[in-house]
Amino acid sequence: LSILASYAQEESYSISENVKWGIRKRFAQGRFLAYNIYGYRWVDDHFEIVKEEAEAVIFMYRAFADGMMLTEISDALAKLGIFNRKGLPFGKSSIMRILDQEKYRGFSILQRTFTDDHLTHRKRMNRGELPRFEVQGTHSMIIDDALYEKMEAECERRRQSGAVRWRRATCFTGKITCGYCGSTFTFTPYSRTGELTQFQQGHYQCSHKRKQGTKACPSKSLPVYTLRQKCCSVIALLAGASSDGPFEEARIEEHVDHITVFIATLEFHLKTNEVLTTPWKNTAKGDAWAYRRALARQQATHNNEVIS
Repeated sequence: LSILASYAQEESYSISENVKWGIRKRFAQGRFLAYNIYGYRWVDDHFEIVKEEAEAVIFMYRAFADGMMLTEISDALAKLGIFNRKGLPFGKSSIMRILDQEKYRGFSILQRTFTDDHLTHRKRMNRGELPRFEVQGTHSMIIDDALYEKMEAECERRRQSGAVRWRRATCFTGKITCGYCGSTFTFTPYSRTGELTQFQQGHYQCSHKRKQGTKACPSKSLPVYTLRQKCCSVIALLAGASSDGPFEEARIEEHVDHITVFIATLEFHLKTNEVLTTPWKNTAKGDAWAYRRALARQQATHNNEVIS
């Protein structure tokens, strides 16, 4: 029985290698298999543009190039009544794949993935293990070079400023640095509970510590809630106004060059070369509970007045 199983496995391997050889031969000749790609439909042996879908693809590229976040692009498409082929809103990962897809520019990169095991048929990204083929002029383009270059320039701008590639930059992007290792603080936009409130708006964390672990850097995460509070205090001090005023990004852009974060203090390095140091601690949880208790008292007072 084991001998028969061995023969069957060898036959399976031989068939798999023959199939892969045929596919690679097609790739080398500039021919490729049918693809299910948004914006096109496969007719006979070539791509044809689907006008309505192509317009949606162009909208995504333009919106991203203009600085919109992926979530904002998704919301804008939904408001326009534009959905994916399943009738669902475009998710962030779907938009990301569309922005990263070379076929919209009229050429194809073949053998981006390969199967490394003929039994499990597991696919892997081709990172140089096998040749990749770039075939020009395989079909009509949807995205012209000018729009693509504008989108890439926005990607590079976000990268240079310390922003996540697919996330819009803010007044804090690239401006918050670690006082211990000098790395940039990067933003995490969600809380542990997933609930977005005025007290829980995400946090900034040392990028070196995020990648290398807690032993790499002694810094602490800086909540957005606390950061905005301290910014309002500093801007109020500069303007001679009340620190209870609303947070304004434009004021940060105008006055602050960068912010250095230590465990218990923040250093605001101003564009006038002055440095303002202020203590900080995370009061978001306590402030949230105080806010809820105040609301509960107001509701109880209102209920008593209605009853009386």
